[in-house]
Amino acid sequence: MQFCGFNVGLNRPFFLIAGPCVIESEAMCVDIAGAMKEITGELGIPYVFKASFDKANRTSDRSFRGLGMEEGLRILERVRALVGVPVLTDVHTEAEVPVVARSVDALQTPAFLCRQTDFIRACAQSGLPVNIKKGQFLAPGDMKNVVEKARHAAVEAGLSPDRFCVCERGASFGYGNLVSDMRGLAIMRETQAPVVFDATHSVQLPGGNGASSGGQRQFVPVLARAAAAAGVAGFFMETHPNPACAKSDGPNLVPLRHMRELLETLLEIDRVVKARPFLEDTINS
Repeated sequence: MQFCGFNVGLNRPFFLIAGPCVIESEAMCVDIAGAMKEITGELGIPYVFKASFDKANRTSDRSFRGLGMEEGLRILERVRALVGVPVLTDVHTEAEVPVVARSVDALQTPAFLCRQTDFIRACAQSGLPVNIKKGQFLAPGDMKNVVEKARHAAVEAGLSPDRFCVCERGASFGYGNLVSDMRGLAIMRETQAPVVFDATHSVQLPGGNGASSGGQRQFVPVLARAAAAAGVAGFFMETHPNPACAKSDGPNLVPLRHMRELLETLLEIDRVVKARPFLEDTINS
């Protein structure tokens, strides 16, 4: 399928969605997008910049949520104009969708909202590609129903039904912990939608710091390598120049200075894995 102007799928090298968790300032977003454009350009990785104008599901109401929709969308438009990269952001309500869709190149749905039918339908009818995150509470096979909702809504609006990615970000395991089952990446291929692995939220510890979420960024490379070995169409990662000072999700953000090294490793694995047919598709035949 087409995603922000490039083809994505298991027959191609992975694409990358990356940026800070939340928009903190125009200058920071432009700097991160510029750095990532340079890295991905040299490595030949299709790239989409991501940042949120509002974090609607923070652990505490005292946490920084963002700069708001109006200012956030202005900054995303500036990033696209100044850096020359497509931009993606989260939406949280049906009412936000048409407004946000005028300013960005792709939408992303929060994991907690994957079962909200009217919300998924609104995103599907926006005319933009959508990265649909699997809920922490959902079995990977259940994403077939989510994608089916989106495709039906797109067809009703006279739009292509092939504009949706499905994204794994871990499943709740007890309290304050997430686990990524790599079988889920293969299971979600049954949606016939490109599968994206969210390497940074998968190491999040929800509510782990009391009034904010914790995280274990040292395991981002571990899970990302495993996902590349399983075979994915794309990666989602959040990055920041100084995660210790980030205003959201700092404990699981990848330091910007380490992104090139991580992506180089993932590219090596990706090339090997995609050079042969996936045996899991035929092993039971």
